[in-house]
Amino acid sequence: MGIQRIESVTYGINDLAQCVGFFDDFGLFLVERTDEHAVFETLTGQTLRLDTDPGSLLPPPVENGPTLREVVWGVDTPQELHRLAAELGHDRKVRSSADGVHHTVDETGFGVGLTLARPKPAPVTLRPANALGGVNRWNTALEPITRVRPLRMCHVALNIPKHGKDEAVAFYTERLGFRPTDVVEPMGVFMQAPGDDDQHTMLLCHRPDNAGVNHIAYEVPGFDDVVEGGNYMIEHGWREARRLGRHTIGSNVFRFLHAPCGGRVEYAADMDRVDDRYETRVHESTPPHHIWALRTNRDQEAPAQS
Repeated sequence: MGIQRIESVTYGINDLAQCVGFFDDFGLFLVERTDEHAVFETLTGQTLRLDTDPGSLLPPPVENGPTLREVVWGVDTPQELHRLAAELGHDRKVRSSADGVHHTVDETGFGVGLTLARPKPAPVTLRPANALGGVNRWNTALEPITRVRPLRMCHVALNIPKHGKDEAVAFYTERLGFRPTDVVEPMGVFMQAPGDDDQHTMLLCHRPDNAGVNHIAYEVPGFDDVVEGGNYMIEHGWREARRLGRHTIGSNVFRFLHAPCGGRVEYAADMDRVDDRYETRVHESTPPHHIWALRTNRDQEAPAQS
């Protein structure tokens, strides 16, 4: 089948301590740390690598400051991994590292890696919900989640220049097997990896007309995790990047935070799942960013009392 999921991402950073503090608060698990780098893991075994000197296997950064340097994609079989690496080797250099990753670069300059997918099981117990006609929780009050633990990286969004945007998308669709699910002509292309069932695994966004990391989304079990995770981050001094809401494309509940490693990260829950029956939608104009976003009259100045 091919690419199943994001297996690993690497950021080139300046302040290791700050970045480690951020992702520790975010809920990832620290599995390795030195003076130069740190490695975090999701519950399903994907790795986040923070490196002050990412090394020669990765291309130069596409933007100034801390930023995403490489996305490594997990492939289902050794045969498919070999086929994809050979395919990319037809027109660009592919270098293999001792850990089994084949490294190259995409049309925008982002590092692209291929390796075998090694998912860990992560059993999910959803919070039971009650509604008239559908009671799932008896005689038990809910408790705060307190610490949210992301299940997985579910999608990555990259900014790309408008010039060459079609070639940038074609690299992933024609060479790596992604399929467009929603094409938003003024903004970008949402794509699904061949082994994924999320509505999108990747977004290439040309609206900013420059190269850089936009965000990486992390799936959490439910709405409460999105809210409580964001609250925890704010309580610990991190800055929210968007108000709580639910996306139009993908339908997921979201909460974004500015990340010291570059770009933003997203808590995401309840994303659309789609299969081959989902036909590519082409939008000539950009749909609303969200179905809803949190509003409160506390945002408005209190009216004068009469």
